[in-house]
Amino acid sequence: MSELTLGPVYYLWDGPKWRDFYFRMADEAPVDRVILGETVCSKRQHFIEPYVADVVERLERAGKSVVISSLALVTLERESRIVKDLIETSDHPIEVNDLSAIGLIQDRRHLVGPLVNVYNGPTARLLARRGADRICLPPELPFRSIAEIAADVPDVALEVLVFGRLPLAISARCAHARSKGRIKDNCQFVCGDEPDGLPIKTLDRQSFLVLNGVQTMSHTCQLLLSELKELQEAGINAFRLSPQDCDMTRIASIFRAMLSGSVGADEATALIGDAYPTAKFSNGFHHAREGAAWVSRAKNNPHAA
Repeated sequence: MSELTLGPVYYLWDGPKWRDFYFRMADEAPVDRVILGETVCSKRQHFIEPYVADVVERLERAGKSVVISSLALVTLERESRIVKDLIETSDHPIEVNDLSAIGLIQDRRHLVGPLVNVYNGPTARLLARRGADRICLPPELPFRSIAEIAADVPDVALEVLVFGRLPLAISARCAHARSKGRIKDNCQFVCGDEPDGLPIKTLDRQSFLVLNGVQTMSHTCQLLLSELKELQEAGINAFRLSPQDCDMTRIASIFRAMLSGSVGADEATALIGDAYPTAKFSNGFHHAREGAAWVSRAKNNPHAA
């Protein structure tokens, strides 16, 4: 049976909102695995720390597997200590999002997140030999590359991101803070003003990217529904949903219904559009096109980019 994974919340949500989101996902969402923890910016970590233990307990009581996410970019000694302490003290599996953690984690079994560039089978095999149980492939990979990697490493569990804004880049500097006249060291956590990211437009006023603190994301939301069957046939049996500021329990339920065959792609696309009405959807990378493109296999999709 195909699995659904809920990825980490990339955005800055205040602690109670973050806690309540996961409480609801624990109680209502048909997901199998949940990735927790601050991935984007170490300065945000204190917002969620008071609630992590309660969230983990609630998720595990609901039968979900819990994985703790590591930082995606380690630039400070303090951040290096955070990653080291996480590896040494966590009782849960860890998802590695930066190769600097691979050396620290040594032979401990772990997961590899989509922010690590795994573009071919030899890389996947190397990471598996270093202890990776599961690899979430980078979202910019076209289907042909995904299928080739899956065929090359049939013994490695692979996962594909099928919903959510795509993480494109991460920087030591904070463009989000700069856009509001602040600097990273005195950002005042302005990224929290946009719980779904800060949209950026070109000089021609066309939607372009979304800023999320030090992270740059796509302005469109990846949506792979018609593509699920071919991914399954290629050997992919785990699919990741990246949290957005919308009804994620509804999103998860629609994907579960799609995987079970109780709804078709056209209906599922329309339902997800209703659950996330502000989003423009895309699937271009999967089809070897520009990432923001929508390659339609459905008859109508008013939410496409």
